[in-house]
Amino acid sequence: MAPSAGDWISLAEASDILAAANVRFRPATIGAWARDGKLQSIKLGGRRFVRRGEVRALVAGPRRVRAADLQPGLFEELGG
Repeated sequence: MAPSAGDWISLAEASDILAAANVRFRPATIGAWARDGKLQSIKLGGRRFVRRGEVRALVAGPRRVRAADLQPGLFEELGG
């Protein structure tokens, strides 16, 4: 599915998403991440926008992996 125009958010909106997850970053910090390529961004009319999904991924909880899905023998040496 192609991204929609609503997928791009301002740096202030990105900061609000992070603040709602109790992670505090200034829009300037998020802009620096975008300029450094840590977040995909576009610049329109002198304003920088980042992808909403990438910002949300910064605060997403870790994924759980079932033990059965791990590589066989991965933790054999820990078994004692």
